[in-house]
Amino acid sequence: MATVVESSGLPADCYSADCPTRQVLDRIAGKWTVLIVDSLLQGTLRYTDLSRRIEGVSQKMLTQTLRSLEADGFVTRTVHPVVPPRVEYTLTPLGRSLAGPVAALRAWAEEHINEIEAARTAHTRVPR
Repeated sequence: MATVVESSGLPADCYSADCPTRQVLDRIAGKWTVLIVDSLLQGTLRYTDLSRRIEGVSQKMLTQTLRSLEADGFVTRTVHPVVPPRVEYTLTPLGRSLAGPVAALRAWAEEHINEIEAARTAHTRVPR
């Protein structure tokens, strides 16, 4: 039996432009989400630890992605009342349920990078 979206009563369908599952798929498939979730699978991390771990992510994108993940229930944010404030992020049970898919995506990318780079090189050599 298909999952029904409670807010609309309609079946969940990522191919439908109006289905909220499309937004969720967009969120969890984003490169920063994959890297943040994969990093947090190791345990709770501070904002600065995430920033150092994920090379190339801007402060703005890291903050936006973490806020979105928190709003969607994938991450919890804990602010410790010290000076300067210490902020930590932890995956929720829902966030941890992404462990398999996220680890599989990362492993697949690392395993096939040479084939992909070869295809890219071949593609750029072909006259258009």
